[in-house]
Amino acid sequence: MTQWIEVGSLEEIPRLGARVVQSRFGDLAVFRTKDDKVFALRDKCPHKGGALSQGIVHGDNVTCPLHNWVISLQDGEAQGYDTGCTRTFQVRMEGRQIFVALTATEESD
Repeated sequence: MTQWIEVGSLEEIPRLGARVVQSRFGDLAVFRTKDDKVFALRDKCPHKGGALSQGIVHGDNVTCPLHNWVISLQDGEAQGYDTGCTRTFQVRMEGRQIFVALTATEESD
């Protein structure tokens, strides 16, 4: 079963920035790109668990602030020679409001 949670408006997330949203499954990082695309990932780098929300957004990627791993905002996969993945969450917009999908499977992560 999918539960959609409202996480705020587009204007509440700076361009090339992120907002942390607490959920019953842990912290989620909701990112806004330069061209106003919105993505949601678990706020945890697959390498050493760094807070991706504190990273640098560029294109459709974020660079982890701890060890410079580049993570795709689209699929959560590490880029380049690094390997690993962080969970992604489906995002939907209703006007300027952002909603993130949580499913029962996140409870086991």
